[in-house]
Amino acid sequence: MNRRNVLIGGGAVVVAGAGAAALGYRQMSSMEEYNAAVAASRAALSEKPSLRELVRFAVLAPNGHNTQPWRFRVAASRIDILPDPSRRTPVVDPDDHHVFVSIGAAAENLALGAAARGQQGEVVFDNTGAGAAGVVLGKGPVRSSPLFEAIPRRQSTRADYDGRQLSTAELNQLVAAATVPGVDMVLITDPAKMRQITDLVVTGNTAQMTDAAFLTELKRWLRFNPHAALATRDGLFSAASGSPVLPSWLGPTMFDRFAGVAHENEKYVRQLRSSAGIAVFVGARADPEHWVQVGRACQRFALQATALGLKQAFVNQPVEVASLRPELASLVGMPGRRPDIVMRFGRGLPLPFSARRPVEDVLV
Repeated sequence: MNRRNVLIGGGAVVVAGAGAAALGYRQMSSMEEYNAAVAASRAALSEKPSLRELVRFAVLAPNGHNTQPWRFRVAASRIDILPDPSRRTPVVDPDDHHVFVSIGAAAENLALGAAARGQQGEVVFDNTGAGAAGVVLGKGPVRSSPLFEAIPRRQSTRADYDGRQLSTAELNQLVAAATVPGVDMVLITDPAKMRQITDLVVTGNTAQMTDAAFLTELKRWLRFNPHAALATRDGLFSAASGSPVLPSWLGPTMFDRFAGVAHENEKYVRQLRSSAGIAVFVGARADPEHWVQVGRACQRFALQATALGLKQAFVNQPVEVASLRPELASLVGMPGRRPDIVMRFGRGLPLPFSARRPVEDVLV
């Protein structure tokens, strides 16, 4: 569930000829076109949604590098969510941990949407080896909630926050929302402990940003302008991280030139210092079933944050770099366990949303 800012120098256009630059920018499409297309995919759920519309709501869930690593199998009384092996990121996620966390987040969206429209919405896991989470449908009471209403508005906001603390009531609501069987969530607001986790994020980020294989995999999913983001409707769009848009031919060059370790580390330190707190999610066991549960818990946390007018973003370097997991586990009081997800949260301004693929592209 990791995200990366695309660091691009302000004088990028100068390195290109004026004519080439003008041509490149004409080919990028506009942010207005991009925002309109993304807004359509985030429309509110109708009062009597079809199964395809429920799937549209499910895919608004967060997922690593915005690869959208899922396929949906629709039946009359159940929708299954299966891993899509063609969208794996084996360098940053060698055991598909993030894939199953993403599936869990999508399952939670689907369950909340179904329940809000009187279609039951019970999440189950397939233990037969298929590795699928399922949402059972069927007539049931209408159970809407602020979490359901927040689904179209939730985003991983990879920007500075305003540094203000949350009230005890707000923190309690976040804890209550994230309560899912098989998952422990540790909420950290103490500045000293937050600095310790920041140190782990920086150490992990340094390891990743100096790993050629990691960078090669990351760059496969970077989208530098609205045209590229809309062409694939996946990946990490620069504007969604608060970075400038650039022509596709120029973006990779600027990334290689300006995405330095020191600059990235300074950014993460600044963003974590601006956050109100950090949430660490730990599954009871390190297996796909519990990773799905972790995905449900962190999505419920993110939706509750959104309902409260808060922002959140993943800072998963300490769980992605395996050598850092034991230190993080000890820091949150769970030695011997595998931490799954790290999220920062606070108050801040929104950024453009990430795109999602059409429903027909994710159906089995």
